[in-house]
Amino acid sequence: MKGLIQRVKHASVVVEGQTVGEIQQGVLVLLGVEKHDDETTADKLLHKIANYRIFTDEVGKMNLSVQNIQGELLIVSQFTLAADTKKGMRPSFSSAATPVQAEALYNYFTERAKLLGIKVANGQFGADMQVTLNNDGPVTFMLES
Repeated sequence: MKGLIQRVKHASVVVEGQTVGEIQQGVLVLLGVEKHDDETTADKLLHKIANYRIFTDEVGKMNLSVQNIQGELLIVSQFTLAADTKKGMRPSFSSAATPVQAEALYNYFTERAKLLGIKVANGQFGADMQVTLNNDGPVTFMLES
């Protein structure tokens, strides 16, 4: 499981002209699910994201997590993160989870995040989404479970 995380001041997701998810200060998570992923890998990645210290403390050092600042998460499914781009000029998606598996793990990940007490918004699995963000920094990291 892969999570491309971006520290944001604001982020939102629109589907068919309607805003389906929106957050203020926090983390935008683009979530990619691969064939070998399961609830254990989802839990590991969520723990890492919730505790990853990417927000600045009072002296300007990245020492605070999204939980520490009582920030928010916007979780968006991102099928293309599972792409193999090592060979050729076209990505291969052979390592990506099936849509059924990916949606189940995406929903599991989102529900587990809510249990941490973090305000969570999300996109719409499998939809054509327009994601808008105000990347703070910019600060962007690729995390894997």
